[in-house]
Amino acid sequence: MTEYDDAARIWDIIDKIGFCMLTTQSGRDLRARPMAAYAERVENAIYFLTDAASHKDEEIARWPNVCLTFADTKGQKYVSVSGMAEMMIDRERVEELWGTPAKAWWESPEDPSIRVLKVTPSFAEYWDSPGTVMSYIKMAAAALSSSKPNMGDNAKVEL
Repeated sequence: MTEYDDAARIWDIIDKIGFCMLTTQSGRDLRARPMAAYAERVENAIYFLTDAASHKDEEIARWPNVCLTFADTKGQKYVSVSGMAEMMIDRERVEELWGTPAKAWWESPEDPSIRVLKVTPSFAEYWDSPGTVMSYIKMAAAALSSSKPNMGDNAKVEL
């Protein structure tokens, strides 16, 4: 598979899963929280809506390197994205991203506390297995034959 195909596969998995764990640095500690992700592959960006009162603003201002992890455990598809984050006040983007996940946190897209978090990926890695049942079968067969199982595709890609 080419790097272009691998990059397309990463964006496809991100689009399909839609939610991720956003990991930021908080001093010497790392902190992860679930976020609704809006991928814009043409822009090479992943956007999030967040609140001005959250600690993410301060953490990202000091340590803008973040990691996003997407997991589809039933389909055995995973993506880890490393990149640079920036907080923005962008009312047009808020309107574009407004949807059901946002309605759980804010009454309307006009809420002045809504911020846009933009992550520009630098690289990503994906794992794409044939599914849970097939993975268990391959692991069992490998254990019986003392070989290593082929658990699907894996690639690291610069984005």
